[in-house]
Amino acid sequence: MDVKQAIYGRRAVRDYTGEPVDNATLRMLVEAAVQAPSAVNQQPWMFSIVQDKNVLARISRDAKAFMLKKTPAALLSHHFEELLGNPAFNIFYNAPALIVISALAESNWAVEDSALAAENLMLAATAAGLGSCWIGFAQGWLATPEGRTVIELPDNYRPIAPIIVGHPKSVPPPVARNAPRIQWVGN
Repeated sequence: MDVKQAIYGRRAVRDYTGEPVDNATLRMLVEAAVQAPSAVNQQPWMFSIVQDKNVLARISRDAKAFMLKKTPAALLSHHFEELLGNPAFNIFYNAPALIVISALAESNWAVEDSALAAENLMLAATAAGLGSCWIGFAQGWLATPEGRTVIELPDNYRPIAPIIVGHPKSVPPPVARNAPRIQWVGN
């Protein structure tokens, strides 16, 4: 698959078979992630890979409770409130692997660098026939002392991009994209 096919074919997959992803493939995804550019070539990232179903279930449960408790009611849509309040809802959609991209806390460009690495990882997953999705529901809780402990994150790192990876049961259809707004300057 060429890069254009991966870019146009990548989807936020929220339906997985549960079939494990082997360690060699997960390592390949991380190796693709670290090919991303980073500010001043600092490469501030660290990758925590979680495959244990019990740990994934705990993160899902605790992250949902955290979101419900910490999100102001005015910002929490009725849909999200129902999802997060449903004990059967798994924020990881039964994906067999979670890769948390973290970065050195003192890095001025930690979010940007991690986002670039995340996109590389997700494009590599698409090219490998896997699905992926950035799980925003997990972000807040993973940054708590309890969340950091669960993923064994050193104190000098902060979690930024929780990405699930797995074999998709189905791939969502393309989402219509707006035409880009382009402003030509100086022409």
